[in-house]
Amino acid sequence: MNTNAITAKKPITTKPPITAASVRKPLIRKPWFKKTLLTLVFWIAGLLLWHGLSLVYGPEILPGPILTAEGGYELLAEGTLLQYIGISSYRVLLGWTLGSLIAIPVGLVIGKVGAIRAFAEPFLNFIRFIPPIAFITLFLVWFGIGETSKVVLILYATFFIVVLNTLTGVLAVEEDKIRSARSMGASEWQIVLHVIIPATVPYMFTGIRLAMGTSFMAIIGAEMIASNEGVGYLIWNSRLFFRTDWIFVGLICLGLMGFITDRAVALLGRKLLARYGVVGAVGGRR
Repeated sequence: MNTNAITAKKPITTKPPITAASVRKPLIRKPWFKKTLLTLVFWIAGLLLWHGLSLVYGPEILPGPILTAEGGYELLAEGTLLQYIGISSYRVLLGWTLGSLIAIPVGLVIGKVGAIRAFAEPFLNFIRFIPPIAFITLFLVWFGIGETSKVVLILYATFFIVVLNTLTGVLAVEEDKIRSARSMGASEWQIVLHVIIPATVPYMFTGIRLAMGTSFMAIIGAEMIASNEGVGYLIWNSRLFFRTDWIFVGLICLGLMGFITDRAVALLGRKLLARYGVVGAVGGRR
């Protein structure tokens, strides 16, 4: 053996191990940090603009963020704000849930049965252009001024949006999938259960989320006209005392209620319905 060749080899050098610290990117280069920073800058700029406009037009016309916060604290101290938020949320969630539960099977039946669809589709396309607020007076006559008329109004606002989205989903199912299921001996009920419903779930979910926004619009109109409780009543009644700060408090509460509810529904959809292709939040993770 040539010992000189062995001793002539270069010494073995070891590189330092790669750790998380050695590949860590600067914080400012991380996407989530950039998004958070931009959001923070946007909200600060919006508050500054709001405050500047309030100085121009005066607090009686446009109360600034500080006066609005003081008005909100005043309503919180009285205990009315949380009560009104709870009442409006209860009405919206009840009517929205009932409307969705009724609309989904109705949409599936209309989409699956051609004879029913031929009769129902023109009616749906006609009545969907009538806003829910237009029915407030009729519902008050039919169901009284209590909770029933308000819940039914929200149910109406939810029903047609979810039905139309479900119907669209059923009609969008590829005919080849249905024929393949039939060729393998599947019954019509099995086709509905294992082919049509899974393919229609994203459309149903979209309709449910869209109906949530319409439900909030409907309940505010109902509470303004025929109610002595709720966020809509707070906004409408504040005009009598010329408390524009309370009006802004009600508007902010509505936005927060809708935002929180929508995010909660989106989170549930992403967790429970991801296998059906439901993404969840708009602009969320893909």
